[in-house]
Amino acid sequence: MKLNTNSNAYIIIYSTILVLIVAFLLAFVSQTLKPMQDANVALDTQKQILNSLNLRGLSDEDARATYEKIVKYDEAENVYVCTLENGDVKYVLPLKGQGMWGGISCFLAIDSDKNTVYGAYFNHESETAGLGAEIKDNEDWQNKFQGKTLFAAGDAAIALSVEKNVNNETTVDAVTGATVTSTAVSKMLQEQLAKYMDFLKK
Repeated sequence: MKLNTNSNAYIIIYSTILVLIVAFLLAFVSQTLKPMQDANVALDTQKQILNSLNLRGLSDEDARATYEKIVKYDEAENVYVCTLENGDVKYVLPLKGQGMWGGISCFLAIDSDKNTVYGAYFNHESETAGLGAEIKDNEDWQNKFQGKTLFAAGDAAIALSVEKNVNNETTVDAVTGATVTSTAVSKMLQEQLAKYMDFLKK
């Protein structure tokens, strides 16, 4: 019996089989690549943490080795405890917030006094190139956080912030032309660091 390739039944069966084959292949490829994708995500996170410690520009191999050597994750505190080669201990705090168009994040490294910023690395999902995206792309702007303090003298509340045309011991000048993103960064710092208050005051 000759198949009627123009019939509705044939078209439906053919389409169903094709969809099932494609779905199986996509699932297979996804599962096959998942370990590699997970490894790449983990390496990217490790590099961001190292960037906050002012260890930038490392190769993948050097980044993995350095991270394994100096970084330990304290799950209870959600803090990365980092012992540098000179023996100094730094704490890296992961922070997350909402930018103008999507999520923003930061790894903020602080000295053992739990007040002075040692370094910072910011990232974003979809801020505007050349404007809000500068929080990630502009290393010089990130470096402005070095030496700033989380608390103002005599104040128990988080004071570290980002403000336009302000530059003092607890404030970094906003990114030029990116008022909304800068405000979002400041809000993230204030709200997220407040969650670490118990750790910071120990």
